[in-house]
Amino acid sequence: MGRRLVLCLMLWAGSALADERVAICFNYGCLSEATVALSEERLAEIRERLMLADSALAERAILALVLGQLYRWAGEQSPISADRPGDFLDDEAYGRMDCIDHAESTTRLLTMLEARGYLRFHVVAPISRRVRWLVAQHFSAVIRERNDEAPDTGARFVVDTWFGEHGDPAVVLPLEDWLDGEGPNVS
Repeated sequence: MGRRLVLCLMLWAGSALADERVAICFNYGCLSEATVALSEERLAEIRERLMLADSALAERAILALVLGQLYRWAGEQSPISADRPGDFLDDEAYGRMDCIDHAESTTRLLTMLEARGYLRFHVVAPISRRVRWLVAQHFSAVIRERNDEAPDTGARFVVDTWFGEHGDPAVVLPLEDWLDGEGPNVS
């Protein structure tokens, strides 16, 4: 019985220290995926940064920077470092990302942070889509301010990593403003 307990504890300790794995989409429309590993050491750095937030506003500001860092680390293990802002600057590079790739990958990263308890003022919401001019559409990850007294009622914000260069901070703005076309001007 003692050996079984020791073996179980060893297996548990090994899994507790295992890297966090997240699938990252690329090559437009989530056509390709790469699983990246985030070490506990790196995740501890992310946790420390997010724990500095003392309000939802502060958490969003830190989250924008943290997502840029997570994308830089993901780019060390996958071809997404070739990604450029928008959709037309990538020049067909392997690893390019459209808004669908960014929305899905960012949502996965946010979900990982939420599952670890790193988001104290927000919860991850479903991906949002905006449609303008009948044919132009854009997708983004979304977070919602946590409201324990009235769940599902907090203000919603897009967390959009598509607009900037690979590893730049995410654009975080109110969902309603984004739906009205707000955000940096890129193609």
